[in-house]
Amino acid sequence: MLEILNYTFFQNALLAAVLVSIACGAMGVLIMINRLFSMAGGITHAAFGGIGIAFYFSLPVLLSTGIWTLFLAFLIAFLSQRYQNRSDNFIAVIWAFGMAVGVILIDLSPGYQSDLMAYLFGSILAVSSQDLWLMLGVDAFLITLLTLFYRQFEILSFDSEFAKSKGINANFFYYLLIAMMAFCIVISIRLVGLILVMALLSIPSFIAENFAKRLGAMMAISVLLSTIFCLGGLLVSYFFNLSSGACIILLACVGFALSVALRFFR
Repeated sequence: MLEILNYTFFQNALLAAVLVSIACGAMGVLIMINRLFSMAGGITHAAFGGIGIAFYFSLPVLLSTGIWTLFLAFLIAFLSQRYQNRSDNFIAVIWAFGMAVGVILIDLSPGYQSDLMAYLFGSILAVSSQDLWLMLGVDAFLITLLTLFYRQFEILSFDSEFAKSKGINANFFYYLLIAMMAFCIVISIRLVGLILVMALLSIPSFIAENFAKRLGAMMAISVLLSTIFCLGGLLVSYFFNLSSGACIILLACVGFALSVALRFFR
């Protein structure tokens, strides 16, 4: 078993699993508490347009997808704030728009895109050294912001009205949270793919909520669970020659079922 650690692609995959787990574990808790999963789902699927742009114009995939995703994330956030009663409508429209742009541009791209499935469902073979540096940069960015503004995010997440009374710029931190969420989604694409990102964001945070009530504790447990699911799923995908993203999420679903059963019997 230890001989697989000699392969560069598997070393990259293991590092990517840890880096993505840190981002998704921490951000998943914030997304859950702020009830932003619907928005996160729309942003995730709309990000497919960035992949189409990258293929069509021969651009770096994660860089192109990152810029595209950040733009659409801010657009969804702005429209959701301005038209709160119709936020789901705007999310659905932008979701469909991003997917349509991606499909059309990929159809127009010359040649067969053999690695497209890696962006949809993840692949341990797809993680490159450049991707690792990007993941590390995003993790550093997220950790720095969460460390500097932990108190602000905590107050905003549990009581936005109290935050405003304390002079916290709720609008600024709202858009900052949206940007952090967008970058987290982008770096997760290589490991689990666009289709399965939402599960990696939601399942560990939901399980963590059963064991902790403080924001910091929930984040720590969520990161630990994400790491376990990602590393375990990678090993299963390697030995059985299966999609890494699907194996990671299936393992997470098993963990979810166990946590629900434990909660029921308690």
